[in-house]
Parts: sequence; C-alpha cells; structure tokens
Amino acid sequence: VVAADPRPWACVVADTRELERLAVELRFFGGAELEILTLPDWEILPYDQFSPHADIVSERLATLARLPQLRRGIVLLTADSLLARLPPVDYVGARSFALERGAHLEIGAFRQRLVTAGYGSVSQVNGPGEFALRGSLFDVWPMGTELPVRIDLFDDRIDSLRRFDPETQRSMEALDALRLLPAREREFIEQWEVES
Repeated sequence: VVAADPRPWACVVADTRELERLAVELRFFGGAELEILTLPDWEILPYDQFSPHADIVSERLATLARLPQLRRGIVLLTADSLLARLPPVDYVGARSFALERGAHLEIGAFRQRLVTAGYGSVSQVNGPGEFALRGSLFDVWPMGTELPVRIDLFDDRIDSLRRFDPETQRSMEALDALRLLPAREREFIEQWEVES
C-alpha cells in the first residue's frame, strides 16, 4: 500500500526497539524502491546535561535533511520524537555545505566552519561529527553517513574525496562531491527554550 501511494506516510511507534524492528521488516518486504526514513528518539531525558549519542544525532539529521524532498516513502518515528520540538524546515539546509573535487579549500576557514557547525576536532576520526587535520589530509565524518571521508589536498585545492574505513584507515571509493550536514540539532531546541 505504501509503495503504491504517491504521498509520503508517517508511522509512529512506541519506542526505539519497535522502530528498528519495523524498519528491518519494511526494508525486507518493501524492497529497494520503498524509501524508509527513521527519526529515532534522542534516548536522553529533556534536562539531561549530556548530549545524545552521535549515531542517533547523525541518523536524525540525515532524516531531517531528506524530509523536505520526500515525495514517496515512509517516515518511522517514535512517540517521543513526535512530541519533541523539531528545528524549522530550512535549519539543516541553511547550515549544510558542499565540497567538490578540484574546488578551492582554505583550511583555516573550513576548519572554523566545521567547528561552528558543531563538529569536534580530534586526533583521529572515530565517529560522526568529528574531523582531524594531518598535513595535507583532512578527515571528516559527516553527519548522516556511515563512513568518514578523507579529503586529500594539493596546495589549496581538493585533489580527492574518498571514503575510508575508520578501523584500518584504508581508503575506499572516490567521491566527486560531498555534502556536510550540521553536527547538531539540539542547538536550535536549546536556543528556542532560552527564548521562550
């Protein structure tokens, strides 16, 4: 039914475990043509002093970035996610930026832009929302992706963009372009709570 409908559907489930189970079942029965987005719960209490896990934030931001263009498919979300305040439609798009192979890249400005977008500077990239600069190599793990990307620079130009395995540090397939989503969603929520 969902695959035949030209409109997107939303399905609200009780908790994260149910969301994950239903997503697996829909991917199996719906096939590759059914687009399935998930908006999991943050899995923290509203006034906790620590942030949600980076993988959860990454998955939520990928869904929020894709949602405005979704014309057919299904969005799975928990009841808590349905009740939580979301950033405006243009929040993710306005804070995203793209990189292309062969483009000019000024390291200082790019590093500052990542920090402003919520990315953390580390010595070695291990999870979403982190970046590391080592000589002419710039590693970044964009939110909403399963693997990090290595940006190889030649002077001030992007020579190559390649996904890499964070465990072995071995480069994988090359990319022509890369879209970087912001690393935070709660920044909007916290700002809204202060202004309210």
